[in-house]
Amino acid sequence: MIIGVPKEIKNNENRVALTPAGVAELKKHGHAVYVQATAGIGSGFSDAEYSAAGATMLPTIEEVYGIAEMIIKVKEPIEQEYKLIKKDQLLFTYFHFASSEPLTHAMIERGAVCLAYETVEKTDRSLPLLVPMSEVAGRMAVQEGAKYLEKPSGGKGILLGGVPGVPPAKVLVLGGGIVGTQAAKMAAGLGARVVIMDVSLPRLRHLSDIMPPNVTTIMSNHYNIREAIAEADLVVGAVLIPGAKAPHLITRDMLKLMKPGTVVVDVAVDQGGCIETCTPTTHENPTFIIDDIVHYCVANMPGAVPYTSTLALTNATLPYAVQLANKGWKKACNENEELKKGLNVANGKVVYKGVADAWGLEFNEVEDILA
Repeated sequence: MIIGVPKEIKNNENRVALTPAGVAELKKHGHAVYVQATAGIGSGFSDAEYSAAGATMLPTIEEVYGIAEMIIKVKEPIEQEYKLIKKDQLLFTYFHFASSEPLTHAMIERGAVCLAYETVEKTDRSLPLLVPMSEVAGRMAVQEGAKYLEKPSGGKGILLGGVPGVPPAKVLVLGGGIVGTQAAKMAAGLGARVVIMDVSLPRLRHLSDIMPPNVTTIMSNHYNIREAIAEADLVVGAVLIPGAKAPHLITRDMLKLMKPGTVVVDVAVDQGGCIETCTPTTHENPTFIIDDIVHYCVANMPGAVPYTSTLALTNATLPYAVQLANKGWKKACNENEELKKGLNVANGKVVYKGVADAWGLEFNEVEDILA
């Protein structure tokens, strides 16, 4: 198979979808790999390293899309890439279709085969290609939240961990999945007083067992959230419904319950956000203020630590990419239920129910496409 790796062009996105080691692995299986020049520079990988691993370097993104049967990316294509995508071309990347109607319609119109990292799912319901970036984003949420709690950044001027004689900050984490767990661990490690909420009692029991004493678990419901945000200095939104829009747990009218200078970090913003007032921002302009509440809503948080993120992501994606390249997408998806669940759009049809429901589109059974 001919595989293309374009340079990411989303604002301040420095990750790359394939490392030189990944190129060498695909070459070992007999595939041709074309990498756009300087695609790996932001993550610390030079063109010379890719060439040494067996990649052919191409100067432009147009050439990469033009030659490839499968495109491997990190982030969803943005508008200027739509016209480059060919009918039946396989795109293997994060899509988050439920948060972007224009992207959904563009991929349907282009006739692309869209296999989304975020909906590849194991039998135990875990999301193996979302986990590594969720781990990074969860930890970063607290790191960034702590920074924006500083007064020059618009925050309350509170040190997350406090000092002897002065109480630490209060951190509320909404969601006890991978992002929430990592955020709670990070905040607790810095000495904050942490509350983590989830709707699953078994999950709360597990978190209660593994978390340090400065972490309290509370059942997530409207009443408890309203009570908690009134006391919180930092709120981390970490709610995920795979392939679908995140629910709004904090609405616009609830901001008035929060103290001025409180910081909210909505990690779910790339799935529509779990805080109503959050809209996607960039690393260049990461925050905005509504009703004296600082909103940090960067949709590609791990892009700020590209070396760590690229290695973590490709560790997870490469085995699936090899399967797709070796067998072709139809055979690979027929033989691997995890990959089958990653299919969102194919042959101009939506085959993932969460995406169809988000935009009122016709849902097609994936088995019909794979037949």
